[in-house]
Amino acid sequence: MITAVGLLASPAVAAPKRIASINMCTDQLLIALADPEQIVGLGPYARDPRLSWLAQEAERFPKLSGEAEDLLMLAPDVVLAGRYGKRATRELLRAQNIPLEEFDVPRTIDEVKAQIQRTGELVGHPERSDAMIAAVDKAALRARQTASRWHGRVLALSRRGWVTGGDSLLSSLLQTVGLSNSASDLGFAYGGFASLEAIVASRPDLLLVSEEQPVAEDQGKALLLHPAIQQAYPASRRIVIPDQLTVCGGAMLPVALDRLSDAIEQISQRRGVATAAPRQ
Repeated sequence: MITAVGLLASPAVAAPKRIASINMCTDQLLIALADPEQIVGLGPYARDPRLSWLAQEAERFPKLSGEAEDLLMLAPDVVLAGRYGKRATRELLRAQNIPLEEFDVPRTIDEVKAQIQRTGELVGHPERSDAMIAAVDKAALRARQTASRWHGRVLALSRRGWVTGGDSLLSSLLQTVGLSNSASDLGFAYGGFASLEAIVASRPDLLLVSEEQPVAEDQGKALLLHPAIQQAYPASRRIVIPDQLTVCGGAMLPVALDRLSDAIEQISQRRGVATAAPRQ
Protein backbone atom coordinates (compact mmCIF):
# COMPACT_ATOMS: atom_id res chain seq x y z
CA MET A 1 0.00 0.00 0.00
CA ILE A 2 1.07 3.58 -0.56
CA THR A 3 1.97 5.64 2.48
CA ALA A 4 1.02 9.30 2.37
CA VAL A 5 3.83 11.77 2.81
CA GLY A 6 3.09 15.41 3.51
CA LEU A 7 -0.22 17.23 3.50
CA LEU A 8 -3.42 15.27 2.90
CA ALA A 9 -6.74 17.03 2.65
CA SER A 10 -9.49 15.99 5.07
CA PRO A 11 -13.04 17.17 5.69
CA ALA A 12 -11.68 19.54 8.35
CA VAL A 13 -9.00 21.02 6.05
CA ALA A 14 -9.77 23.10 2.98
CA ALA A 15 -8.40 21.77 -0.30
CA PRO A 16 -5.34 23.61 -1.66
CA LYS A 17 -6.25 26.38 -4.09
CA ARG A 18 -2.94 26.41 -5.97
CA ILE A 19 -1.41 23.02 -6.84
CA ALA A 20 1.62 22.20 -8.98
CA SER A 21 2.88 18.86 -10.25
CA ILE A 22 6.38 17.91 -11.43
CA ASN A 23 5.77 14.24 -12.20
CA MET A 24 4.14 12.94 -15.37
CA CYS A 25 1.87 10.54 -13.49
CA THR A 26 0.74 13.05 -10.88
CA ASP A 27 0.25 15.53 -13.73
CA GLN A 28 -2.44 13.27 -15.15
CA LEU A 29 -4.08 12.56 -11.81
CA LEU A 30 -4.26 16.29 -11.19
CA ILE A 31 -5.75 17.05 -14.63
CA ALA A 32 -8.44 14.40 -14.15
CA LEU A 33 -9.42 15.18 -10.57
CA ALA A 34 -8.73 18.86 -9.77
CA ASP A 35 -10.56 21.97 -10.86
CA PRO A 36 -8.64 23.68 -13.70
CA GLU A 37 -8.24 26.83 -11.62
CA GLN A 38 -6.47 24.80 -8.90
CA ILE A 39 -3.64 23.80 -11.26
CA VAL A 40 -0.83 26.38 -11.48
CA GLY A 41 1.59 24.23 -13.46
CA LEU A 42 2.47 20.74 -14.70
CA GLY A 43 5.73 18.90 -15.25
CA PRO A 44 7.95 18.99 -18.35
CA TYR A 45 6.50 15.79 -19.88
CA ALA A 46 2.82 16.52 -19.32
CA ARG A 47 2.35 17.61 -22.96
CA ASP A 48 4.32 14.76 -24.54
CA PRO A 49 1.77 12.62 -26.45
CA ARG A 50 4.22 9.69 -26.59
CA LEU A 51 4.13 9.40 -22.81
CA SER A 52 1.09 11.18 -21.42
CA TRP A 53 -2.45 9.95 -22.06
CA LEU A 54 -3.76 13.44 -21.21
CA ALA A 55 -1.16 15.37 -23.22
CA GLN A 56 -3.78 17.39 -25.10
CA GLU A 57 -5.57 18.40 -21.91
CA ALA A 58 -2.23 19.45 -20.42
CA GLU A 59 -1.79 22.13 -23.10
CA ARG A 60 -4.05 24.53 -21.21
CA PHE A 61 -1.79 24.64 -18.14
CA PRO A 62 1.63 26.29 -17.62
CA LYS A 63 4.62 24.03 -18.27
CA LEU A 64 7.11 23.73 -15.44
CA SER A 65 10.77 22.79 -15.76
CA GLY A 66 10.65 20.28 -12.91
CA GLU A 67 13.35 22.28 -11.12
CA ALA A 68 12.82 24.10 -7.84
CA GLU A 69 13.32 27.64 -9.19
CA ASP A 70 10.01 28.10 -10.98
CA LEU A 71 8.17 26.40 -8.13
CA LEU A 72 9.69 28.82 -5.64
CA MET A 73 8.48 31.70 -7.81
CA LEU A 74 4.97 30.23 -8.01
CA ALA A 75 4.82 29.42 -4.28
CA PRO A 76 1.99 26.88 -4.68
CA ASP A 77 0.04 25.57 -1.70
CA VAL A 78 1.32 22.06 -2.45
CA VAL A 79 3.51 20.28 -5.01
CA LEU A 80 2.85 16.75 -6.28
CA ALA A 81 5.99 14.80 -7.13
CA GLY A 82 7.31 11.31 -7.74
CA ARG A 83 9.19 9.73 -4.86
CA TYR A 84 12.05 8.86 -7.23
CA GLY A 85 12.23 12.21 -9.00
CA LYS A 86 15.10 14.65 -8.64
CA ARG A 87 16.06 14.55 -4.98
CA ALA A 88 17.70 17.98 -4.90
CA THR A 89 14.48 19.63 -6.07
CA ARG A 90 12.40 17.93 -3.41
CA GLU A 91 14.87 18.77 -0.65
CA LEU A 92 14.98 22.43 -1.68
CA LEU A 93 11.18 22.64 -1.65
CA ARG A 94 11.11 21.19 1.84
CA ALA A 95 13.80 23.63 2.96
CA GLN A 96 11.59 26.48 1.72
CA ASN A 97 8.58 25.02 3.58
CA ILE A 98 6.60 24.30 0.42
CA PRO A 99 4.31 21.34 1.18
CA LEU A 100 5.20 18.29 -0.88
CA GLU A 101 3.14 15.20 -1.73
CA GLU A 102 5.28 12.30 -2.95
CA PHE A 103 3.87 9.38 -4.93
CA ASP A 104 5.48 5.98 -5.48
CA VAL A 105 5.49 4.20 -8.83
CA PRO A 106 2.33 2.04 -8.68
CA ARG A 107 2.91 -1.65 -9.36
CA THR A 108 -0.61 -3.01 -8.90
CA ILE A 109 -4.16 -1.98 -9.72
CA ASP A 110 -4.88 -1.61 -6.00
CA GLU A 111 -1.97 0.80 -5.64
CA VAL A 112 -3.32 2.85 -8.54
CA LYS A 113 -6.74 3.01 -6.89
CA ALA A 114 -5.11 4.16 -3.64
CA GLN A 115 -3.33 6.96 -5.50
CA ILE A 116 -6.54 8.01 -7.22
CA GLN A 117 -8.35 8.15 -3.88
CA ARG A 118 -5.49 10.04 -2.26
CA THR A 119 -5.43 12.66 -5.04
CA GLY A 120 -9.20 13.09 -4.96
CA GLU A 121 -9.06 13.79 -1.24
CA LEU A 122 -6.10 16.12 -1.68
CA VAL A 123 -7.82 18.31 -4.28
CA GLY A 124 -11.13 18.26 -2.42
CA HIS A 125 -13.07 16.14 -4.93
CA PRO A 126 -13.43 12.63 -3.52
CA GLU A 127 -16.54 12.14 -5.65
CA ARG A 128 -14.38 12.35 -8.78
CA SER A 129 -11.90 9.83 -7.48
CA ASP A 130 -14.78 7.53 -6.50
CA ALA A 131 -16.09 7.71 -10.07
CA MET A 132 -12.66 6.97 -11.54
CA ILE A 133 -12.15 4.02 -9.20
CA ALA A 134 -15.58 2.69 -10.17
CA ALA A 135 -14.53 2.84 -13.84
CA VAL A 136 -11.34 0.91 -13.00
CA ASP A 137 -13.36 -1.70 -11.10
CA LYS A 138 -15.80 -2.10 -13.99
CA ALA A 139 -12.98 -2.63 -16.51
CA ALA A 140 -11.21 -5.02 -14.10
CA LEU A 141 -14.41 -7.07 -13.68
CA ARG A 142 -14.72 -7.46 -17.43
CA ALA A 143 -11.04 -8.40 -17.60
CA ARG A 144 -11.47 -11.10 -14.95
CA GLN A 145 -14.44 -12.50 -16.83
CA THR A 146 -12.34 -12.56 -19.99
CA ALA A 147 -9.49 -14.34 -18.18
CA SER A 148 -11.20 -17.73 -18.37
CA ARG A 149 -11.12 -17.73 -22.18
CA TRP A 150 -7.38 -18.11 -22.79
CA HIS A 151 -4.17 -18.22 -20.76
CA GLY A 152 -0.77 -17.50 -22.15
CA ARG A 153 2.67 -16.00 -21.64
CA VAL A 154 3.28 -12.46 -22.85
CA LEU A 155 6.56 -10.61 -23.30
CA ALA A 156 6.25 -6.83 -23.19
CA LEU A 157 8.95 -5.64 -25.59
CA SER A 158 10.08 -2.10 -26.28
CA ARG A 159 12.87 -0.37 -28.18
CA ARG A 160 16.42 -1.74 -27.85
CA GLY A 161 15.00 -4.96 -26.43
CA TRP A 162 13.74 -3.47 -23.17
CA VAL A 163 11.55 -6.00 -21.38
CA THR A 164 9.08 -4.86 -18.73
CA GLY A 165 9.63 -6.85 -15.56
CA GLY A 166 7.20 -8.92 -13.55
CA ASP A 167 6.99 -6.50 -10.62
CA SER A 168 5.15 -3.81 -12.54
CA LEU A 169 1.75 -2.30 -13.18
CA LEU A 170 1.74 -3.88 -16.63
CA SER A 171 2.15 -7.33 -15.08
CA SER A 172 -0.76 -6.62 -12.77
CA LEU A 173 -2.91 -5.74 -15.79
CA LEU A 174 -1.82 -8.90 -17.62
CA GLN A 175 -2.63 -11.07 -14.62
CA THR A 176 -6.09 -9.54 -14.41
CA VAL A 177 -6.91 -10.81 -17.92
CA GLY A 178 -5.39 -14.23 -17.21
CA LEU A 179 -1.97 -13.70 -18.80
CA SER A 180 1.49 -14.04 -17.30
CA ASN A 181 4.53 -11.87 -17.94
CA SER A 182 7.25 -14.08 -19.40
CA ALA A 183 9.92 -11.54 -18.35
CA SER A 184 10.36 -13.75 -15.28
CA ASP A 185 11.57 -16.52 -17.60
CA LEU A 186 14.38 -14.18 -18.63
CA GLY A 187 15.21 -13.34 -15.02
CA PHE A 188 13.82 -9.80 -15.04
CA ALA A 189 11.92 -8.82 -11.90
CA TYR A 190 11.97 -5.08 -12.57
CA GLY A 191 12.86 -4.98 -16.26
CA GLY A 192 16.00 -5.00 -18.36
CA PHE A 193 17.47 -5.29 -21.84
CA ALA A 194 17.23 -8.72 -23.49
CA SER A 195 19.18 -9.87 -26.52
CA LEU A 196 17.43 -10.85 -29.72
CA GLU A 197 18.53 -14.45 -29.15
CA ALA A 198 17.09 -14.50 -25.61
CA ILE A 199 13.80 -13.01 -26.78
CA VAL A 200 13.34 -15.61 -29.53
CA ALA A 201 14.53 -18.49 -27.34
CA SER A 202 12.09 -17.63 -24.54
CA ARG A 203 9.21 -18.36 -26.96
CA PRO A 204 6.39 -16.38 -25.33
CA ASP A 205 2.92 -16.97 -26.75
CA LEU A 206 2.48 -13.28 -27.55
CA LEU A 207 4.44 -10.06 -27.75
CA LEU A 208 3.03 -6.89 -26.25
CA VAL A 209 4.22 -3.81 -28.16
CA SER A 210 3.32 -0.14 -28.12
CA GLU A 211 2.90 0.37 -31.88
CA GLU A 212 1.07 -1.62 -34.51
CA GLN A 213 3.47 -0.63 -37.30
CA PRO A 214 6.80 0.46 -35.78
CA VAL A 215 9.15 2.41 -38.00
CA ALA A 216 12.90 1.78 -37.82
CA GLU A 217 13.73 5.43 -37.22
CA ASP A 218 16.76 4.41 -35.15
CA GLN A 219 18.65 1.29 -34.06
CA GLY A 220 16.53 1.01 -30.92
CA LYS A 221 13.35 0.43 -32.89
CA ALA A 222 15.09 -1.60 -35.58
CA LEU A 223 15.21 -4.59 -33.24
CA LEU A 224 11.41 -4.81 -33.32
CA LEU A 225 11.58 -5.16 -37.11
CA HIS A 226 14.21 -7.89 -37.16
CA PRO A 227 13.13 -10.80 -39.42
CA ALA A 228 13.37 -13.26 -36.51
CA ILE A 229 10.84 -11.18 -34.55
CA GLN A 230 8.63 -10.50 -37.56
CA GLN A 231 8.43 -14.16 -38.59
CA ALA A 232 7.85 -15.58 -35.13
CA TYR A 233 5.41 -12.86 -34.07
CA PRO A 234 3.21 -11.58 -36.89
CA ALA A 235 0.28 -9.27 -36.15
CA SER A 236 -1.88 -12.21 -35.01
CA ARG A 237 0.57 -12.90 -32.17
CA ARG A 238 0.91 -9.35 -30.95
CA ILE A 239 -1.05 -7.21 -28.53
CA VAL A 240 -0.75 -3.48 -29.14
CA ILE A 241 -1.05 -1.27 -26.06
CA PRO A 242 0.40 2.27 -26.33
CA ASP A 243 2.93 3.22 -23.67
CA GLN A 244 0.68 6.06 -22.51
CA LEU A 245 -1.77 3.49 -21.13
CA THR A 246 0.66 1.60 -18.91
CA VAL A 247 3.37 4.06 -17.84
CA CYS A 248 1.08 5.63 -15.23
CA GLY A 249 -2.11 4.78 -13.39
CA GLY A 250 -5.26 6.86 -13.52
CA ALA A 251 -7.90 7.69 -16.12
CA MET A 252 -6.06 5.58 -18.70
CA LEU A 253 -6.26 2.35 -16.67
CA PRO A 254 -9.81 1.34 -17.72
CA VAL A 255 -8.80 1.92 -21.35
CA ALA A 256 -5.74 -0.32 -20.94
CA LEU A 257 -7.79 -3.09 -19.32
CA ASP A 258 -10.46 -2.88 -22.03
CA ARG A 259 -7.84 -3.14 -24.78
CA LEU A 260 -6.33 -6.20 -23.13
CA SER A 261 -9.79 -7.75 -22.76
CA ASP A 262 -10.55 -7.04 -26.43
CA ALA A 263 -7.27 -8.67 -27.45
CA ILE A 264 -7.96 -11.83 -25.44
CA GLU A 265 -11.48 -12.07 -26.84
CA GLN A 266 -10.14 -11.81 -30.39
CA ILE A 267 -7.46 -14.42 -29.70
CA SER A 268 -9.97 -16.83 -28.17
CA GLN A 269 -12.24 -16.37 -31.19
CA ARG A 270 -9.38 -17.10 -33.60
CA ARG A 271 -8.42 -20.19 -31.63
CA GLY A 272 -12.03 -21.35 -31.71
CA VAL A 273 -12.16 -20.96 -35.49
CA ALA A 274 -8.83 -22.75 -35.91
CA THR A 275 -10.05 -25.64 -33.74
CA ALA A 276 -13.35 -25.91 -35.52
CA ALA A 277 -12.00 -25.66 -39.08
CA PRO A 278 -10.77 -29.30 -39.49
CA ARG A 279 -14.23 -30.62 -38.54
CA GLN A 280 -15.94 -29.03 -41.54
